[in-house]
Amino acid sequence: MMSGDHHGDAGRAAADTAARPLALEDVKRDQEVEAYVAKADEYTAAIGYTEHGLRHANLVASIATNVLRRLGSPEREVQLAAIAGYLHDIGNLVGRVNHEHTGALLAGRILGRLGMSPLEMAVVMGAIGNHEEQTGEPVSRVGAALVIGDKSDVHRTRVRNPEPTSFDIHDRVNYAVEHSFLRVDERARTITLELTINTAMSQVMEYFEIFLPRMVMCRRAATLLGCQFKLQINGTKLL
Repeated sequence: MMSGDHHGDAGRAAADTAARPLALEDVKRDQEVEAYVAKADEYTAAIGYTEHGLRHANLVASIATNVLRRLGSPEREVQLAAIAGYLHDIGNLVGRVNHEHTGALLAGRILGRLGMSPLEMAVVMGAIGNHEEQTGEPVSRVGAALVIGDKSDVHRTRVRNPEPTSFDIHDRVNYAVEHSFLRVDERARTITLELTINTAMSQVMEYFEIFLPRMVMCRRAATLLGCQFKLQINGTKLL
């Protein structure tokens, strides 16, 4: 009975979105998406990673949306970035290694079932599949916005470990970030990540030790968007 209801819901959702483009809220309401986001976060918790659940998914979707909207992108492109941002980490439910590629395939299946056009699916899948600095490149404006949204989420609220004495470097750096804000200046064509870091908890050099490749990827993403990427820590511009 439950299986039949689920397929019926999916069919109705697909029929509904056939008359209009699929939106982020449609994706958020899907039972499969809910399960995948929850289990992906559970898996990353089990292997000792920082938070990769609803908070991260919603924030990345919001930042990606803001980046493109501030830069004057068409609203449909903005919406695709929001969807890509929300779904980008679901591959973690299968495994952390190559989660970006697994996630792209899972997202494609979900979005196809919900009625998204193949062309839009390809854009979202390409963005998700290329969001990791080890294997990916910003391949589209949607992908660039996703990269910037994902890599700029560094903050103490991501730390799960309740015991500071056992923090690893990722816990320590994230916990040391007391304030994080991504500033998009459409006139100056700059995208600036502004951080306030408690240097008693973690030295700025530790931030660069683990985040420099991510910042380099953000710079490439900003370039694709016709902007410069900048990093400001404790009021000092470093990039």
